[in-house]
Amino acid sequence: MAYISFIIANARLLAFGFVVTFFSAFGQTYFISLFSGELRALFDLSHGEFGSLYGLATLTSAALMLLVGPLIDRLDLRLFTSAVCALLIAASFYMAWLPGSSLVYLYIAILLLRFSGQGLMTHTGATTMVRYFDQTRGRALSLTSLGFAAGEAIFPLLAVSLMATIGWQATWEYIALALAVGLIPLALWLLKGQSARHRAFNAAIEAPPPGTAASTLAAATDRYQWRRRDVLRDLRFYLLLPAILAPGFISTGIFFNQVFIAESRGWAPTDFAVGFVVYAAATVAGTLVAGPIVDRYSAQTLFRYSLIPLGIALVFLAAFDQPLALSAFMVAAGVGTGVYSVSVGALLPELYGVRHLGAIRSLGTSLMVLSTALSPAVMGLVIDAGGGVALLALGCVLWVLIASLLTPVALKLKPAPRFTPQARRPVN
Repeated sequence: MAYISFIIANARLLAFGFVVTFFSAFGQTYFISLFSGELRALFDLSHGEFGSLYGLATLTSAALMLLVGPLIDRLDLRLFTSAVCALLIAASFYMAWLPGSSLVYLYIAILLLRFSGQGLMTHTGATTMVRYFDQTRGRALSLTSLGFAAGEAIFPLLAVSLMATIGWQATWEYIALALAVGLIPLALWLLKGQSARHRAFNAAIEAPPPGTAASTLAAATDRYQWRRRDVLRDLRFYLLLPAILAPGFISTGIFFNQVFIAESRGWAPTDFAVGFVVYAAATVAGTLVAGPIVDRYSAQTLFRYSLIPLGIALVFLAAFDQPLALSAFMVAAGVGTGVYSVSVGALLPELYGVRHLGAIRSLGTSLMVLSTALSPAVMGLVIDAGGGVALLALGCVLWVLIASLLTPVALKLKPAPRFTPQARRPVN
């Protein structure tokens, strides 16, 4: 009932978060990797070569996020969103018309998709939710994160079906046309009332009347309005990084190499596409459970345990080669993704406040994108050197274990160095 009443009260803004998260799918590794066989054949690339090029493009995207991500703090959200959506549409058209004469063209295609989809669309949705929802940001993040699960359930099967019927580049053309027709008008319609919403947000931060809920928010956030350079001096941030980066690195590497993993385990080519439906359903379950926990207890409480399901999933992948093992992996990894996405999304505003959230999130997103840039190259090179699925999975288990041990240590530390919050100024 709490979810239902919350959705009714905030339907339009929650739908906006869901939509931009849902359509970020076209820049996510699990979707792009569906075309990896065709792209490697077109450009005559090995697994390692394609992974390295993919990583380089993603690395460039990470650098761009540091520059562009903070603009969401200063630009009108409607303008920022329109520009991000337009870039995703352009990237999709570019993939539809991608020539095979030079690797530069492939690098640009991957860069545009990763930067617009994985980077900016995700950044837009998450930043909007945690900025405009305070006491209920856990539920807001859990509901909008369902866009990830919906994309994982719908788009891989749809893409595989279209590719078999019309070819891979025609599939991208259909995607581009659909986005061009409806994405920006839908996003702007869902942001109706944004001017009034943002004025209320600024009022709550800037000068709320004493004794009001807004003054309570201001009193709380006044202690925690960190800037990006303050975060970079905080030891907690560095101790939390292994846990923050692990899911992106691991899931990107596994999903990017899904064709190799399926061939090694003797699974059918469509098993991963079907598995994404299972993964999406498990993600929904994890997400919906995580939201109320964050709102009731805190993101810090939940984040301590957020990597446990991923560790269990990797053990299944390492130890078993039956088709059922893929389903078990997808269930555990999906639950872990849901729990992680909600808890990490609410963690940064809990620790560092909301005034400079776009800049701080762009730092976290950039580092996450950097980890996903390295993942295909690292795992691709391991595969080229003869490493198998078990070696990849067990290496990731070790990372999860170390990160899970560091997280509670980080969250017990007091912020250092302490700093005086900056003079109040509006977030434009």
